[in-house]
Amino acid sequence: MAGMRTLVGTMTTVRIPAGWPATEEQALVVQDELRGKVVLDETGPPPGTGHVTGVDVAYDDERDVVAAAAVVLDAATLDVVAEATAIGQISFPYVPGLLAFREIPTVLAALDALPCDPGLVVCDGYGLAHPRRFGLAAHLGVLTGLPTIGVAKNPFAFTYDDPATPRGSTSPLLAGTEEVGRALRTRDAVKPVFVSVGHRVTLDNACAHTLALTPDYRLPESTRRADSLCRRALRDTTES
Repeated sequence: MAGMRTLVGTMTTVRIPAGWPATEEQALVVQDELRGKVVLDETGPPPGTGHVTGVDVAYDDERDVVAAAAVVLDAATLDVVAEATAIGQISFPYVPGLLAFREIPTVLAALDALPCDPGLVVCDGYGLAHPRRFGLAAHLGVLTGLPTIGVAKNPFAFTYDDPATPRGSTSPLLAGTEEVGRALRTRDAVKPVFVSVGHRVTLDNACAHTLALTPDYRLPESTRRADSLCRRALRDTTES
């Protein structure tokens, strides 16, 4: 995405990259190739330090448009440091387990438009908690080299026991006997979120970051702000 840098607050328009997978079979081949590049033996940045960037997307399927947002927060204060958006054509049909291929080009453009280091990237979705252990957070991490985690609203197809009631309680998110993530209680007695490793972060650290990002609400501030921004960008584009 070189050459697509823009000033903060401006919007980047994205074309589908040449050679981008067009079929389920092609996408599965790419997943298989990239999955082996996921790094699982790095701890990742300490919570509350540097930058944390939330990324999210919004769709208008009727117009074949996807909007992506990247919002950089100061990890210590959760103040917004920078933000950027990108608008693109939906780059892949809807296939469960392959949603990253619909989003990645536009998300990469939004990240590339930022004027500063994103630090840890938090995706509204999955990393290793994925049928082929390669969700959006893992895919994005491998392509960018950035540490990434996934914080999802639901457990996908995996099983878990309800964590204890207090904030900070966890239980394993399981594929059979394999722990692919954790159910994490971010608010007392409120439904947990589902945290999984993407790239270059441990699961313990991913959960610690998620708690640091949820002082007031169930979902991370990074996700809440990116969700609001991408929806606004989509609305501005489709109404213009």
